[in-house]
Amino acid sequence: MKILIIGTGYVGLVTGACISETGVEVSCIDIDAQKIENLKKGIIPIYEPGLEDIVRRNIEKQRLHFSTSIAQSLDGCEAVFIAVGTPPDEDGSADISHVLNAAREIGSCMKETMVIVTKSTVPIGTSQKIKETVQAELDKRKVSLTFDVASNPEFLKEGNAVEDFLKPARIIIGVENERAKSTLSKIYRPFQLNGYRTIFMDIPSAELTKYAANCMLATKISFMNEIANLCERVGADINMVRQGIGSDPRIGSKFIYAGAGYGGSCFPKDVKALIKTAQDIGFSMDVVKAVESVNNRQKEVLFHKIMHHFENNIRGLRFCIWGLSFKPNTDDMREAPSEVIIHKLLEAGARVKAYDPVAMKAAQAVLGETIEYATDSYDAALDADALVLITEWNEFRVPNFRILEKLMKQKVIFDGRNIYDPSEVKENGFVYYGIGRKG
Repeated sequence: MKILIIGTGYVGLVTGACISETGVEVSCIDIDAQKIENLKKGIIPIYEPGLEDIVRRNIEKQRLHFSTSIAQSLDGCEAVFIAVGTPPDEDGSADISHVLNAAREIGSCMKETMVIVTKSTVPIGTSQKIKETVQAELDKRKVSLTFDVASNPEFLKEGNAVEDFLKPARIIIGVENERAKSTLSKIYRPFQLNGYRTIFMDIPSAELTKYAANCMLATKISFMNEIANLCERVGADINMVRQGIGSDPRIGSKFIYAGAGYGGSCFPKDVKALIKTAQDIGFSMDVVKAVESVNNRQKEVLFHKIMHHFENNIRGLRFCIWGLSFKPNTDDMREAPSEVIIHKLLEAGARVKAYDPVAMKAAQAVLGETIEYATDSYDAALDADALVLITEWNEFRVPNFRILEKLMKQKVIFDGRNIYDPSEVKENGFVYYGIGRKG
């Protein structure tokens, strides 16, 4: 079996590499010639645990190929997955121009029946636009070919994407006929051997499922951050509240951790897109709007705690930042809370020295030379007036307080992810601030 993946970004590369692991011949296409040359050598453009090994192994087995040409790679393919970017427009809607460009190119060179699968996160109705775009190209060529479209949204967690793909909680596939269902069943059969579920549905429902899932998770995060902010005002502890509600199986224990807000490539973009989709048909997604508003506010919570502690004057003070990526196990800086906090500190006249185990290069592309970049976590703490934990990387979880005491000017810790025991921090002579916690 042979398939084509258009786009070698986060979703496309993980999808192509993991499917090739099952013995399928996969060609991955990208317009970035330098990226393709690097991928041919096994050099991947993103940090994702386990991905580099899979890419290199399947290149060596000649099951995974990389090219800049759709036309040269399309022959013999039973399925084509479109996995290009859908960045937000200024109005919050998803820009599907890259998706339709891919569809246009498929239609201009396809020679046989195939299923065209949308892997990108796209608004409801995009698959129909893809179908119309491909058909228009076939009509231009005066070629009569049957083809199918399908929606197969991804549910990959950055930092755990390979594991998520190989052992999926569920596979969502929207199809319009049995032929497309049969082709996609064959592709995903190896991932069902351990009982993982494939759920077939109509295409609009599949397209909406992706947005609904991400918005639900974002809602849980914003809800817990609201409760955390209330906890501080009434003398409760968010960690105790979390344990209490998380023990209810109807609620569950996942995604109910308070913190400095969510970021990344999915939640912020998909929340905006769902709001805009509803707005375009005259419907207001009031809960989802509130989720976005709470999250924007939450990204500034640590800064306000800092200003309160230092009596609204941090000019000239030095701040140590631990963690820059929007979450651990990724170098992704998109919509990262760290960027908001750092900009606020700089605007208030402070100096910043930061360290992240993986995202230093990515952070430098975003923040430039506005801050200092440390060689390790303790280098970042040298002469700092406070330590600000933003991303909960494992290496930050058990700090050496004796070393920090010697390095830092003032003994203050702002814990943006509630990973430290306040009592332990205080016993070591530090002032502690968490999110929604006593003291």
